[in-house]
Amino acid sequence: MLAGMEYVNLEDQRRFGKDKMQKIPVFTSDKFYCDQYCLRPGQAQRVHEHALEDKVYIVIEGEAMFTIGDEQELLAEGSAVIARAGIPHGVRNDSDSDVVVLVMMAPKPT
Repeated sequence: MLAGMEYVNLEDQRRFGKDKMQKIPVFTSDKFYCDQYCLRPGQAQRVHEHALEDKVYIVIEGEAMFTIGDEQELLAEGSAVIARAGIPHGVRNDSDSDVVVLVMMAPKPT
């Protein structure tokens, strides 16, 4: 049997930390997860990699600098980028404004 519709208001969930990026869970299942990353100016997610999982970043507010492998790109609101399994990746806010990024990852890390 299927569960009822699950939904959230992304704006209501947002919160920003003084000292570090905030990761806010949006949805999770045994197959994937979806988080909101909220970054104040100067905050970042360190470059790292996942051996088995693909990660998609979607900029929903502001603009952020993404590192995917050896490349860096400034992406604006409405842009998306994928970090495939085994490729180093990270995001940072080099701007003077807050940044919000929707992040999806599959399969869900164990």
